[in-house]
Amino acid sequence: MRKIYLASKSKARKDLLKMFGLKFKVIPVKVKERKERGNLSFPQLVKLNAQKKAEDAAGKVKSGIIIAADTICVQDGKISGKPKNMQHARRMLKQLSSRVQRLYTGLAVIEKGKGKEKLLLDHEETKVYMDKLSNAEISDYFKQVSPLDKAGSFDIQGKGAFFVKRIDGCFYNVVGLPLRKLYLMLKKLDVKVFAFILYTTFYILPTVFLSGCSTEYNLVTKLEEKYYYSTDQEIKMGRSIDRQVQREYKFSNDPLQQKRVQDIGKKIAAVSDRKEIDYHFQVLEDEQVNAVSLPGGYVYVNSGLLDKVANDDELACVLAHEVGHIVARHSIKKLQAMQGYSILRLLVAVTPGTGDVGSAADAAFTQFLLGYSREDELLADQLGARYARLAGYDPHGMITFLTKLQDINRRMPIQEKSYYKTHPYVPDRIRVVKQELGESIDFGDYINIEQKPHE
Repeated sequence: MRKIYLASKSKARKDLLKMFGLKFKVIPVKVKERKERGNLSFPQLVKLNAQKKAEDAAGKVKSGIIIAADTICVQDGKISGKPKNMQHARRMLKQLSSRVQRLYTGLAVIEKGKGKEKLLLDHEETKVYMDKLSNAEISDYFKQVSPLDKAGSFDIQGKGAFFVKRIDGCFYNVVGLPLRKLYLMLKKLDVKVFAFILYTTFYILPTVFLSGCSTEYNLVTKLEEKYYYSTDQEIKMGRSIDRQVQREYKFSNDPLQQKRVQDIGKKIAAVSDRKEIDYHFQVLEDEQVNAVSLPGGYVYVNSGLLDKVANDDELACVLAHEVGHIVARHSIKKLQAMQGYSILRLLVAVTPGTGDVGSAADAAFTQFLLGYSREDELLADQLGARYARLAGYDPHGMITFLTKLQDINRRMPIQEKSYYKTHPYVPDRIRVVKQELGESIDFGDYINIEQKPHE
């Protein structure tokens, strides 16, 4: 089997090739990239730079397949490569976020061996549309991500995705290596990449992606479940997100509100089915009637919700609902599903003849995730009623609050229709709570009933 070499030290490019299970060796190259295009077009410029890198690497090996790439960012005819320093990165990202930009990647693939050398050149172009970024947003982003090794000073595959509105073209081109284009080039050289992909899917990826994976019995779902993230990793993840919440959101300065939520929350946590983590309860200064939970035991309640609950029983049920999400590890399982889907989309992107399969997969994935979320909500309602009762609160507070929430939603301004429902209807949620409490259900409780029973 022919050896494959990557003429690049780019971490993003290495990671993309690794995801395919391709065995390759990195050959660092020292080539002075041409910065000005002169009489060249932008595609010609990136192909020329990629060719120089590939030829430099080819001179260091006797035989094999050498892959090289060069990426530039263009806006209003001006080229932006990798920033020289942090100040340059700030100016670059500020400018790029103001209008549409184009990412060009040149690809060079050399086949070398037995006295012959064959060169293939190609390129990919992708338009990127960003939200206009403030100086504060750029500073916050750079605290999380180093821009110095990234063309355009951002990473679409990481936190940079938060301010990319849309793209026209190949996603992986923006990452730095247009995979479909590379696949077609390797195919011309009769490199059996797809065989590598199939092997990766069934043998290598489970080893890499599930390394450290553990199978645990979930007390609330009553199923054996696989987790790619340990409890320690989940806690670290939650702590990291909590730091970001503290930077971006305003916390309530009412000590009585805070004490009320913490006291009730601690009672709920003490009777929950997951006691190996510490729970944290905070009040956010926000008028929306909402509460949210994060991995690792972090629960946030908006002050607007506290204004609407009639008593401690209703508040206890809300907090117990959020604790239920944490106990069932819903956010972790959703994250695992999203990461698994990223691998699926990677495979779809390079499979010949897929046509609209990628779009179909996107639609199916959206349906799957949202359906999964609806099921999670029902289970969290069930657990919320259970934990509230065990903690000494009236679990009927869940029903009264859900009824109140339904009335609040009806009074909200009419919004644009959505094709997907992200949460179960309130009658269905009330039905689940009544079942948990062992109460009889009436005709209204059967409206919008779920097909799958919740035990």
